[in-house]
Amino acid sequence: MSKPELSQETQIRGANATNSSRDSALELVRELQARFVCGLEAVTGETSEEVLFEDSSWLRDEGRHGGGSRFTAPLDHDGCAFDRASVNVSQIHYDDDLAKRLGSATALSCIIHPANPHASSIHMHISWTEMKDGSGYWRMMADLNPSIPNAEQTARFQECIRGVVGKCYQEGADQGDRYFYIPALKRHRGAAHFYLENFSTDDPESDRNMARSLGDSVIALYLSILKESIEQNPITAQSPSSEDDQRVQIAYHTLYFFQVLTLDRGTTSGLLVHDQNDLGIMGSLPSHIDSSLLASWRSKLSSPQELLLDGLLSALPVGQVCAVTDEVKLAVAKVVRAHYKSHPEALSLQASGNIVPPTVANHR
Repeated sequence: MSKPELSQETQIRGANATNSSRDSALELVRELQARFVCGLEAVTGETSEEVLFEDSSWLRDEGRHGGGSRFTAPLDHDGCAFDRASVNVSQIHYDDDLAKRLGSATALSCIIHPANPHASSIHMHISWTEMKDGSGYWRMMADLNPSIPNAEQTARFQECIRGVVGKCYQEGADQGDRYFYIPALKRHRGAAHFYLENFSTDDPESDRNMARSLGDSVIALYLSILKESIEQNPITAQSPSSEDDQRVQIAYHTLYFFQVLTLDRGTTSGLLVHDQNDLGIMGSLPSHIDSSLLASWRSKLSSPQELLLDGLLSALPVGQVCAVTDEVKLAVAKVVRAHYKSHPEALSLQASGNIVPPTVANHR
């Protein structure tokens, strides 16, 4: 993997940034980003054709308010171990806007969808939000999302997190189960969920160390799970995955698409705050979904969310199995943004843990 250019790094931090908390948060998430990307490249190099992630960057208001960098697995790469993979870091700051209460928001957001149906997807988000009054809090999320569940891997994932966060585990597991529940389908998005919102104690260094340890531990375990899943269920041009496994994976990816775009508060908040990183925010979407299956869930939605689903369906290409290209990602981002601007009351239907984060309000 390559490192972002120094000029872009300066723009992300802010030319006059002196805030040690936000600087240390950016250093933390940058280190986790590099470790994860290098680990993913190494695993795929051992198990299949090597995949080198591609680096791209974006700037918020031409860098005046920060920006970010995104590492993604190449699209439509023959032999690629990933259906989609995106490892994003961003930092937004408002040093020049005294009207805003938010000082800075620094985040690592990762989503990996392996190509192999037997290898679990993973989502991880670790972020530090700091207000201008000096208060701040961490958000920590990690969830294992298999197309084909593996009870042993799920248990290892849960124990890994428990070993890092200790007494915070049950609260985070309960919030995660609440956040990733899909009421319309009466099921959860994944097999194991952890979500701590607005986390801070009287020991900022201990809080930061827990965020770092969670990221390190989840990355290490996921790389191990990914490698063993690929090795135990090899897929080659001569021996592709079965049609049944492919159908199960497409159905699960459709559910993932549905949850992200109709329920995920973090995704919606990002789209409502600005439109300068839509591809990055939509990086969690898998490469293909079943439009007929997606449409079949319309009657299960509470009003006005059926209108949102109509808009999403209209943004998809013709055909039952639809490719979620960059063009489609940009189109569905516009659909989601327009829907909640027209129906702000629908935000109350979105997922939440015990606390609803004031993400959009912080940026106003």
